Amino acid sequence: MTKQRILRVSIIEDHTDFRNGLVSVLSTSHQFVCVGEFGSVEKAMENFPECDVLLLDINLPGKSGTESIAALKNECPAMRIVMMTVFDDDENIFNALLAGADGYLLKKTPAPKILAAIEDAATGGTPMTPFVARRVIEHFKQSAPKQQSYELSEREKEILKELVNGLDNRMIAEKLFISYETVRNHVKHIYEKLHVSSRTQAVTKAISEHIVKS
Repeated sequence: MTKQRILRVSIIEDHTDFRNGLVSVLSTSHQFVCVGEFGSVEKAMENFPECDVLLLDINLPGKSGTESIAALKNECPAMRIVMMTVFDDDENIFNALLAGADGYLLKKTPAPKILAAIEDAATGGTPMTPFVARRVIEHFKQSAPKQQSYELSEREKEILKELVNGLDNRMIAEKLFISYETVRNHVKHIYEKLHVSSRTQAVTKAISEHIVKS
C-alpha cells in the first residue's frame, strides 16, 4: 500500500484568530503539516520554509499578497499558492490569477473544502470557491472568441467541461465513473492539445474560445 504523502503548508495571514484557525484545520488530518505561519510577507521572507502549498491573504500589512506572488514563488519555485481572502470582486480575483496564483478561496470556505483544495493544488489543480469559478466563467463569456476543436475526443471534451465547472480530478472521476488515473491521463492529453501547461490556462482557453459549453 502506497504511503500517503505529507503536504507541507505555510500560511501568510495577518488576522491572528483566522491564522490560528487554519493551523487547527490542518492539524485535524495527518496528511498536512503547517511548516510556517506569518503575519506579513516581509516576516515570511526573513526565513521562508520549503513547502508544497501556501495559503496567502491579499490584504496584508506592507506588501499585499497579490503583489508578492512572484517573489514568493522565486523563494520556493515548486510551491503552489492558493489565495485565501474575503475579496470576491473581479479585480482582486483576476489580478491574483494573472499574477500567478494557483487557486482562489474565500475565507468562508468550510474546513473540509479547504483541505481538499490544498490537496488539489498540490497535485496540480486550480481550486476555486464555486462563486469565484463562476465569476471567471462569466468574465470570459463576455468576449467574442473564435471556436476551435483542437481535435479533442468526446471524452476529453466531457472532462474539459467538468474542469470548467470547477470539479477537481477526483470529483470528475466519481461523476464519470472512471478511475482517477484515467482522468489524470485525459487531462494531460487535453493540456497537450490545447498547448497549455495548467488547469487555469486550460479553463481560460476553453471558455474564451467556446471549446466546450459550460
